[in-house]
Amino acid sequence: MASAPQANLPLFYKDLMPLNSRDHGAWKSRTTENATWMVGQHAIPLTAEEFVHASRHFPIIFSVADKPVPLALFGLNEGVNVFFDADGKLTEPVYVPAYARRYPFMLAKLNPDTEDLSLCFDPTSDLLGEFDDGAALFEGEEPSESCKQTLEFCRNFEEAGFRTQSFMDELVKHDLLMDGEVSIQQQGNDQPFVYRGFKMVDQEKLRDLRGDVLRQMNQSGMLALIFAHLFSLEHMSEIFGRQVQLGKGPVPAA
Repeated sequence: MASAPQANLPLFYKDLMPLNSRDHGAWKSRTTENATWMVGQHAIPLTAEEFVHASRHFPIIFSVADKPVPLALFGLNEGVNVFFDADGKLTEPVYVPAYARRYPFMLAKLNPDTEDLSLCFDPTSDLLGEFDDGAALFEGEEPSESCKQTLEFCRNFEEAGFRTQSFMDELVKHDLLMDGEVSIQQQGNDQPFVYRGFKMVDQEKLRDLRGDVLRQMNQSGMLALIFAHLFSLEHMSEIFGRQVQLGKGPVPAA
């Protein structure tokens, strides 16, 4: 069903370039209603602190990897996104993960010998350039207020990523993840459609945890995130139904 991005560059990004006043002093950043980078993307990385908001709209699952990551499912099948149309326009109000909202920017390490992160962008994006309209990225050699806000957003996202990794480490530590499987019966088909290839929290193991571990999870807020994930799985059949309405449902096996 879904897997963490495996390319050399993160999901959405075709290239990365550091932003600087020397080369981009006259550049501006503009907004768009057409998030073309979301077209056909069915699984979007999610931070743990977004679970509650995201759980109201779509399923939250975990990737099958040595280091699993949370993913928001915008579709159950590869290449299907039921909330963004072919032009990248949001078809209805839903929560959009911070990972998608930060594009075309991101913080990246330019020097492998240091932990310093620099604000970079995807130069293939049409949201940055020497435009007549848009928000200036620099005022002289200094970052503009808009650029500072972008930098702060990316920093907050990175910090949320570290907290998410800690959350995932705890799930793995207590062996709470299991192979997920969802069976959806479509009217008119004899056999149900079965989705696999993802991880989910094992509710039996969660119930069997020692009291002190559960108490610690409750105090840290981790338990609320787990329940948000579990409740969100109810959206699986809803997403499936949306795919069918769009004519993008799975094809029954012969």
